[in-house]
Amino acid sequence: MEGSSGFGVTRCLQKLSDAEFLMFKELLSKETEEFKVKPIPWNKIEMASRTKLIMLLSTHCPGQVWDIVSSLFLQVNRADLSVMAQELRRDKQSSYKEIMKTIFQHIWNGETSIYMNDESYEVMIKMEYKALQEVFHCQVEPVTVVVLGGQGEGKTTFLRKAMLDWASGNLWQNRFQYVFFISLITLNNITELSLAELMLTKLSESSETLDKVISDPKRILFILEGLEYLQFDLELRTNLCNDWGKMLPTQIVLSSLLQKVMLPESSLLLELGNTSVSKIYPLLRYPRDIVVGGFTEASKKHYCIHFFQNTMKGLQVFKYLQTTKELISICRSPFTCWMICSTLKWKLRRGEEIKIDDVTDASVYTSFMVSSFRSVYANCPPNQNRALLKTLCTLAAEAMWKQVFVFKSEDLRRNGISESEKAVWLGMNFLQYRGDCFVFYHPLLQLYFAALFYFLRQEKGTPHPVIRSLPQLLREVYAHGKTQWLLTGIFVFGIATEKVTAILKPHFGFIPSKEVKQEIFKCFRSLSQAECNKKLMNPQHLFESLLENQEERFEKQVMDLFEEMTVDISNVDALTLAANALLKSQKIKKLHLHIQHKVFAEIDDPVECNSENSEYNKRCSFMTNFGDGALFHIFLQLPQLKSVNLYGTSLSNDMIETMCSVMKCTTCKVEELLLGKCDISSEACSMIASSLIYRKVKHLSLVENPLKNKGVMLLCEILKNPSCVLETLMLSRCCLGFIACGHLSEALLCNKYLSLLDLGSNVLEDTGLNILCEALKDPTCPLQELWLSGCSLTSDCCGDISAVLTSNKKLKTLKLGKNNIEDTGIKQLCEALRNPNCKLQCLGLDMNDFKTDCCADLASALTTCKTLTSLNLDWITFDHDGLELLCEALNHKDCNLKLLGLDKSALTEESQILLQAVEMKKKLDILHCPWVKEESKMRGVRLVWNSKN
Repeated sequence: MEGSSGFGVTRCLQKLSDAEFLMFKELLSKETEEFKVKPIPWNKIEMASRTKLIMLLSTHCPGQVWDIVSSLFLQVNRADLSVMAQELRRDKQSSYKEIMKTIFQHIWNGETSIYMNDESYEVMIKMEYKALQEVFHCQVEPVTVVVLGGQGEGKTTFLRKAMLDWASGNLWQNRFQYVFFISLITLNNITELSLAELMLTKLSESSETLDKVISDPKRILFILEGLEYLQFDLELRTNLCNDWGKMLPTQIVLSSLLQKVMLPESSLLLELGNTSVSKIYPLLRYPRDIVVGGFTEASKKHYCIHFFQNTMKGLQVFKYLQTTKELISICRSPFTCWMICSTLKWKLRRGEEIKIDDVTDASVYTSFMVSSFRSVYANCPPNQNRALLKTLCTLAAEAMWKQVFVFKSEDLRRNGISESEKAVWLGMNFLQYRGDCFVFYHPLLQLYFAALFYFLRQEKGTPHPVIRSLPQLLREVYAHGKTQWLLTGIFVFGIATEKVTAILKPHFGFIPSKEVKQEIFKCFRSLSQAECNKKLMNPQHLFESLLENQEERFEKQVMDLFEEMTVDISNVDALTLAANALLKSQKIKKLHLHIQHKVFAEIDDPVECNSENSEYNKRCSFMTNFGDGALFHIFLQLPQLKSVNLYGTSLSNDMIETMCSVMKCTTCKVEELLLGKCDISSEACSMIASSLIYRKVKHLSLVENPLKNKGVMLLCEILKNPSCVLETLMLSRCCLGFIACGHLSEALLCNKYLSLLDLGSNVLEDTGLNILCEALKDPTCPLQELWLSGCSLTSDCCGDISAVLTSNKKLKTLKLGKNNIEDTGIKQLCEALRNPNCKLQCLGLDMNDFKTDCCADLASALTTCKTLTSLNLDWITFDHDGLELLCEALNHKDCNLKLLGLDKSALTEESQILLQAVEMKKKLDILHCPWVKEESKMRGVRLVWNSKN
């Protein structure tokens, strides 16, 4: 039985050697005939682990498991195990709950790193435990409860406590009759099972039957541990099954259970870490959350006293922890607290000073590892220690690349770990038993040893068949989004420091930290220059890693590799992290920021920041200075910063006022300001406008903000000011009407610099355009590009547009897509294009309502207008005859078109062949949606929370 650490039948099987276990399986294939039970196929017996074998016996031989195993123990000359099985069988009449109590008391005492009795632990998690008591109060409806928290913050310990308390009669007594604790990490090697088989394994040592359990499913609770480390993809929404007795692929069974397809009346209690929340949480039906936030300061003190079992020593250690803010903070994780206390305990035993030299994750884990190692191998030479440690690190790195967390004895042997060394690793709490297999004492410890592998590896020799190089690891983590390996990447940054190297070197010899840092630098230089799919995916991960390194020279070298970054900020901690990293950069020129609105709420008004029970809120309270403008003082005054994109960030008027005041500073060099979708009102426009007179900003995007006519009026007042050097103004989707065109028309006659004006997706109508055309006819008007897609225009305005095209020699680009321009309007425009005074280069007519009859006019314009190089006819349906006319013109020697917007896939095969011939002959690019990427870039529009640098 997995998770029992040697109880019942599994406990007996675990005492068999590998050779005895093989003989046991061979005899089992014959024993089923003697006991007259359904035979188990040999291929299943041969491949089964000890845990899987119990599953098979429970399924095929119900009621006879004890008799069969007792007989087979005698046949393999292990009479001692036969006697042991008989003694355990006498306890068979115990209830399922009693057996679980024994098992989980053993787990609590031997496998939980909390190292205190469960009653004391309950005091330390008072708030979370109260939530656990109350969340299942409904007696009828099934409930799904999710325990949330960061890595190492005690989610698994919390679940084990719940199981132990239920089995002890202290929790949910009137709610659940059966609670099944399933450690999913042990199912990674099992490809097929049934939920019935899984439950039978749990019941095999008790007096209850599966029929009795299933008779009232609303009294069943499944506790699922280890979703973070499950190899299977559980995001399935098809092929789910409601048959709990059917043998199915493991991922189907678990997905069906999670999504309430299988045993929907039962309840669920599961843990999710940061990497699994986004994948699993959306699959759950009406989940309720319990957040495990780690130890409070009072809990840390309580823990220290219990750990040392001596009030004086415990208080001495706690007072030391309090002397360093970073150290007491890192102890909020129960596992880290245990490691630090263990390290200090060994120091006390050796008569050393109570001290940890450096407070980073890497230094804490390294100090723990070295102290543990010295407790056994203190007198061994470094090269011998290095060889021993490397076997464990190789096991961890191989498992990481294979995405494995549970190991068999042969896995240890293959990586050079002998039986004696295995016993040492178990004694040091580097490894622990999990059923008949092994796991690292904590998954985070496995990630640490995997990182350490890259500092112990030999450069020469045959490469490992599974473990890939350090640059490949870094690319997986930082470019390909392998977030479950992020901590390994962070550990690599931390171990590469001089301080951590100094801890390792006396005991393990030379540590190539400089060489590793060079590899890191080369990798990130490549990521800073690569194409989109190979670029840095999430700068916050890099910022976390640099914070772990804390070597300022190296941090600056890495940050200076990037001239452009896109940073998503979801909370104040991420904001602080980003500010810390960006301040070290001297080369950033473009910065795209998306800050969730709640960040400003946390900054300006931290909820219950004086609460003694909420360490999270305490951490927020010191951030309130960001609310008075420090945020913009940090970002906007980076020395090389030229472009800022805050698309999708909700900004209050106060924040905009602060931002604009910083924009006026001489130290601010920002020339491109992209504020799309920032909830900017017309009132805020006056503040933004005032910052434009300082001869800095040349490109301003205010797209997707409700500016309305009043906001544009305020902007236009500044555009008239000769100190305003704005060249590009993006105002699409700003709720503008024709009145705004009057203000813009006046500004265009006074402004010398504005060359591009984007008014797309505003209801300007023909009236508004006619007003603009009056300004465009003036020879002093500086405008070169006018974007008017989706402005509710009709053919009626095309006469005025044509007059502009034949008189204005500055206008090079005119985008009229997504309007209601029909045949008469197109004919007028084509007539203007044929005029020798027309100097238009780019014309957008996509998604208008004209017919094939216009093709002759378009064809004539293409062969007459010498300057036209780009024409967008996308989303317009042409028949083959019309397309033939266009292709004839495109092939003409006088046609200078280089780009044609058209969806070839929407045309007939015959028409596609025509166009392909033109492409080949004239080197013409025919593209669907040809301007979307460029327009989005100019407007600063991007996919929020799914960005790539």
